Amino acid sequence: MTTAAKTANKTTLASLIAATAITAALAGASVGTAQAADEKEKCYGIAKAGMNDCQTPTSSCAGTSKKDGEGHAFLLVPKGTCGKLVGASVTPKAG
Repeated sequence: MTTAAKTANKTTLASLIAATAITAALAGASVGTAQAADEKEKCYGIAKAGMNDCQTPTSSCAGTSKKDGEGHAFLLVPKGTCGKLVGASVTPKAG
């Protein structure tokens, strides 16, 4: 095998190892994101105006609620937190 061929093989192997490492890291990150989402709950009635995490019946997308404490606006909080907050609910409420 020539020196050029050996160099090409080393370069190809290094590229393959790097691509595998990147793929593994990205796969791990997506699993971590899914697990993080499982550890959150929607907490209604606690968002300040314009600070909600998602669409509501009265606003088109995240960050567009019109008033503080809107009953259909929620924030994602760690599971178990919502029950500890005054005026908070894990289900949408009127207002």
